[in-house]
Amino acid sequence: MFESLITISIVGLVAGFILSMPIAGPISILITSNALKGRMRYCVLANVGAAFADFIYVFIAVFGLTKLYSLYKPIIPFILIVGTVFLLYLGVKIARTNINIEHIDDKNHINDKIKKDRGGFLAGFLLNFLNPTLFIGWLTSSFIIISIVSSLGFNTGGLDTMIDKNVQQINNIEGKAINQQTTISYFKSDSANIKMQQIHKESNAALPDYFPLLISICYALFLSLGSVIWFYYLAYFLVKYRNKINVKVVNRIIQGLGIALCCFGIFLGYTAVKMIIFQP
Repeated sequence: MFESLITISIVGLVAGFILSMPIAGPISILITSNALKGRMRYCVLANVGAAFADFIYVFIAVFGLTKLYSLYKPIIPFILIVGTVFLLYLGVKIARTNINIEHIDDKNHINDKIKKDRGGFLAGFLLNFLNPTLFIGWLTSSFIIISIVSSLGFNTGGLDTMIDKNVQQINNIEGKAINQQTTISYFKSDSANIKMQQIHKESNAALPDYFPLLISICYALFLSLGSVIWFYYLAYFLVKYRNKINVKVVNRIIQGLGIALCCFGIFLGYTAVKMIIFQP
């Protein structure tokens, strides 16, 4: 029991850290643009808010609340439309940024920044929560990661079996197959690993009834924590070294990130319209 919890905690932490690294996502743009303004407090709050939304989606994906997904699916396009409006609002706001270096240390300016920073948690949370496509993304990535870990002979506490069932159920709801190239050919199980997997299955059969809930929470929590760690150090690095970049260049970078966020919003809107038109 404890072996599988430790394994899943480590896997979740590493997966959350690594999968958060691509800087092209909306939350990366939000944190990068605000870090370049020196708003470390805002970045931390936005980071925690986004991680909380990730925790919800990851937990639903791995615990197997697929019945909720079938009820939730019809309203996904409308949530995406709300997300589109929110992304466009944030994108335009960021794109209109113009840092004034002469007044950056004024007392009034600092007080205004602190007041604005308080909305960071809500902005981060909404940015991820209003993108329901993250559910499929986390389900697919978790399916691949946990399958690989299991195929290497580690005890995942039956989480690999749970996620496999979830993918099959979502495939039935969606009416099409999610990309589920499980155990990539490089990670084929040898005889020793197959024997170890069998031992794990036998030991997992004696686990208490609450264990699936416990291990799902554990994986979702540590994956979210891994994401928090990555974005914290990204923000810290950018805040610390932003003064080494010319302020005009900083303004251009921030404005470019704002435009990129608007593009994400337009893409979400396009996805929502397509889902409404082609919805059976």
